[in-house]
Amino acid sequence: MGWHGCLALWCAVFGALALLGYGRSLAGVTRAQRAVRVTGRIERVREPRHGSSGSDGIPVVVSFQDPSTGQEFTVTNDGEHGDRVSTAWTGREIGIRYPPGRPHAFKFTGDLQAGRRGLGGPNCAVFLVYAGLVALAAVDWGWPWALLGFGGPWTLCGVCYLPQNASELSRRIDTLSSSGGVPGRVVAVLRDVRTDEDGHTTTSDTPVVAFTTHEGTAVTAYCSSGLPDPAGSYGRDVTIHYSPADPAVFTADLAAEHRSRTSDLAWGVVALLIGVAALVVGAVMV
Repeated sequence: MGWHGCLALWCAVFGALALLGYGRSLAGVTRAQRAVRVTGRIERVREPRHGSSGSDGIPVVVSFQDPSTGQEFTVTNDGEHGDRVSTAWTGREIGIRYPPGRPHAFKFTGDLQAGRRGLGGPNCAVFLVYAGLVALAAVDWGWPWALLGFGGPWTLCGVCYLPQNASELSRRIDTLSSSGGVPGRVVAVLRDVRTDEDGHTTTSDTPVVAFTTHEGTAVTAYCSSGLPDPAGSYGRDVTIHYSPADPAVFTADLAAEHRSRTSDLAWGVVALLIGVAALVVGAVMV
């Protein structure tokens, strides 16, 4: 089988998978659509043990109600239970999903609305079909068509993403700057050591900060950026700037947020220019 046959088979297989996925979504029978989604409430929060793994999340006790039976459940995030709880305070709402009739198979989720229609798989299949068509065009008509096929969607995504990202970053910094800082303390440093298949070892240290907002909410949260020498930050006193509307939005270094905004915008512009360059070169060479 030649290139044409392989690419045609590729497109046919993933095209069929995409149609099947969209059909299941329209029928409302995907796993994501059948899942029960409820809002739980954090009842208790414990500080993580200094030196433990950062993949475990902040230990919490959560209560939720099964809407089909009205039964109340009180659970913890010990073990594998979906998204990691990285910011917690008593009374915070947290998303929970589980298969129908199986509340004990719960998973925590940071966004109850994400993936509700089960379109992740079909959308991925459509992307793979598009990649196959671009490859087919490049084989038949020359490599400039690969640049056009790459540059078009890339540039479109950049044009849509860049203004939205700039607006979100500006709102975040304005929010963090609007309220005065509160004292906080690094109550633990979590360490994860990973070894790859070549035997190389990497170590990541995640500080955990505790602070109380002006409104009296006691927050415990991972602080993955903004602290110099995170490995040696245990016990350090810090100043936390946070959003009064959502204490999960915070920083231990307001100046770093400004630098991060500049860096993010610069990378966004570079990415957009790469897409434009691919379009221009492809169009000239066709």
